[in-house]
Amino acid sequence: MARDPAELRRLLNAVAMRQGGYFTAAQAREVGYSHQAQRYHAEHGNWLRVDRALYRLPDWPERAEDVYVRWRLWSRDLGVVSHQSALSLHRLGDSNPVLVHLTVPRGFRASDPAVALHRGVLAPADVEEREPGFRLTTPERSLLDASAVELTQDQLDSAVADAVGEGLVMPRRLRERSDEFGELAALRIERALSGLGR
Repeated sequence: MARDPAELRRLLNAVAMRQGGYFTAAQAREVGYSHQAQRYHAEHGNWLRVDRALYRLPDWPERAEDVYVRWRLWSRDLGVVSHQSALSLHRLGDSNPVLVHLTVPRGFRASDPAVALHRGVLAPADVEEREPGFRLTTPERSLLDASAVELTQDQLDSAVADAVGEGLVMPRRLRERSDEFGELAALRIERALSGLGR
């Protein structure tokens, strides 16, 4: 069924508005853009091709956090921002990762040189929604994940101090949960909390 071009634009803009200006080819098809129409809009600069089957509206105002929407869409809505990237978004410590860290299900197969993938299962209580349309791990889960990977002890100490100082985590609970992440993670969390006298 053919739709009025203005109506198609309105429907697509409604999708993109929830996603930082991004949308997938599948989402464009759902609102009524054929493959030929998609190719036309990409070739004429009406849509910016960001990745395979992923677009962005060219006049959309850019915000720093919009990049995480891109990776959520790239991961087919399976990726959750985690580890050092989540610490940075929560403004905990001084972690400034070069790669975007995402936790994805174990069977996830895609890869990209700009992304560090961590495979695992996240409990719903360990995930929070963030505007403009992506998910990230909670401060507690982010600290626990980061304690088990390549984050220096000084960086972890700083992040834990910020989280405790802002009341985002409870030291006792952080200590209890750290055992689930391995001996090294538990030791590193213990050092960070001991440094705070907790």
